[in-house]
Amino acid sequence: MAVKIRLARGGAKKKPHYQIVVADERCPRDGRYIENLGQYDPRAEKDQITLDGQRTLSWLNKGAQPSEAVVKILRREGIWSTFKGVKQA
Repeated sequence: MAVKIRLARGGAKKKPHYQIVVADERCPRDGRYIENLGQYDPRAEKDQITLDGQRTLSWLNKGAQPSEAVVKILRREGIWSTFKGVKQA
């Protein structure tokens, strides 16, 4: 079972709101997930992001693969550089 960290879309038509979730890659985008790590609202001023950094690092260390969009969010929050530093040491 391959585990991915990806965005699950919610909200109304033309008003997206995303959850950052850990899910089996075989599950649909908005389907069942293992754990909810945070939220991302691209419509808010300055892209509002709420993310549990410790749980995210834990899943990354366990081998979960983030999607490209999630990698951008992790870089913006500084979690990606922390993960790369932890992994190299």
